[in-house]
Amino acid sequence: MADADIHFYFDPVCPFCWMTSKWVRMVQAKRDYVVDWRFISLRMVNAAVDYDAQFPPEYEAGHTAGLRLLRVAARTRAEHGRDAVARLHVALGTHIFDQESVAGTEPGHSGTREFAEPVLADAGLPGELADALDDASWDKVVRAETDEALALTGKDVGTPILHFQPPTGVAFFGPVISRLPTEEQAVELWDHVVGLARFPGFAELKRSLRELPQLRALGVRADEVGEQEDWHGGSRRQKR
Repeated sequence: MADADIHFYFDPVCPFCWMTSKWVRMVQAKRDYVVDWRFISLRMVNAAVDYDAQFPPEYEAGHTAGLRLLRVAARTRAEHGRDAVARLHVALGTHIFDQESVAGTEPGHSGTREFAEPVLADAGLPGELADALDDASWDKVVRAETDEALALTGKDVGTPILHFQPPTGVAFFGPVISRLPTEEQAVELWDHVVGLARFPGFAELKRSLRELPQLRALGVRADEVGEQEDWHGGSRRQKR
């Protein structure tokens, strides 16, 4: 879709990807951008990785669930269009991350029909799309867009990947954010990120993770954060 302002490559099981998507939707509303929600599978990105050696025990099941949900998203786009994928993406993120976690839920539960059918209903989509969970024929579509995303940034990245003003505009991994900016901060942050990415010599800006994403499923909410830096650094204020 060359007429989209942003290609946003998502895996539905990545909490940081969900947080970034919520911010991008804020920017989309302010700037009237058209966003094409596309696919990148963490299970495919890590296909050659020894999960037992490199990741916590639940990651393989989680990434596999993400691939299964992307099959549903691919079928959704084929049968109901790109706007339907946007609705499905919101419903998935809301069910996975913006609700309290249920004790005893097995890793990979989000890749089951029991999980997917209510999500599809919330997105206004037919439950039969959940048949794609087990249909590996959709992996070809997911693989093509995963490769497309990694070709834009290089392979040593995760999710999300954003491509602004495709096909010739800048692309980058992230940004990885753990909390949402305000509506006023959202566009300012966007302009800073795009401005940095547009410099041809820019490669990487990184610092260690400071906090978990503020998502209910992870047990962290914005109103439970004890301290928060102000937007421009400097003084810190107590929130509670």
